[in-house]
Amino acid sequence: MSAANTQTEVTGSNIKEVVKEKYGQAALRVKSGGSSCCGATASTGCCDPITVNLYDAAQAGEIPEEALLASLGCGNPTALAELNGGETVLDLGSGGGIDVLLSAKRVGATGKAYGLDMTDEMLALANENKRRAGVTNVEFLKGEIENIPLPDNSVDVIISNCVINLSADKDRVLREAFRVLKPGGRFAVSDVVTRGEVPAEIRRSVLAWVGCIAGALEENDYRGKLGAAGFEKIEIEPTRIYRAEDAREFLAGQGIDVDAIAPQVDGKFLSAFIRGVKPVAESACCGPACCK
Repeated sequence: MSAANTQTEVTGSNIKEVVKEKYGQAALRVKSGGSSCCGATASTGCCDPITVNLYDAAQAGEIPEEALLASLGCGNPTALAELNGGETVLDLGSGGGIDVLLSAKRVGATGKAYGLDMTDEMLALANENKRRAGVTNVEFLKGEIENIPLPDNSVDVIISNCVINLSADKDRVLREAFRVLKPGGRFAVSDVVTRGEVPAEIRRSVLAWVGCIAGALEENDYRGKLGAAGFEKIEIEPTRIYRAEDAREFLAGQGIDVDAIAPQVDGKFLSAFIRGVKPVAESACCGPACCK
């Protein structure tokens, strides 16, 4: 998610190309022995409060190091999502595959974990990590999260780690997620959201720090879009709340007086775990009693 810190204005027409470039570069850095900046451990030397310490030592020990180093997320959906043996899981924007590999272990040999990514370099890295992990219930798919290449009603759980905020068409992403989920299926993602009003210029500056082109939704707007897509039981649970001090170095480099904007920033940018459920359709009336 924070593969690069840039304040470049990005439009819907070229956002995919920018994401591909940034994530492709991150994958190549990992394959050459570096990190995605920042990965999941403080030892990488470039970590920030968004990406650091998302996975515990036990989880890190279950997967290849390259999967951990390629993590660009802002949360750990595998730690919060309810996953059961035999279920089918889909990770939107799976990157180096860390959340797919962890999910595959939780759903077991009778389950299946898909990863969807549009970046060739990340898919190559993910498939190499799959080989090193020795798992057989994982499949990485090439495609866009706005056009999921899976059939209707085919997935039990959708996870994602700070990728939906990068889409220029979040409504379509959520409709697609709803489409591929089975009735009763769960939407359980980590994402960046904002809370309350923030002046536009400050919002752009802080989101440039939060992610390369993060288009974070205000939390109530996110709720509304989930509801419009058809989801029920919507919950937004903050997992990390960011302060102006966290971004002091970056914002100061943009010529911004951090102390002056702190009251307009503190507590208004956060990582959150976002849940929703696809409702189960009611059965057709089959007797006189049910029509009363």
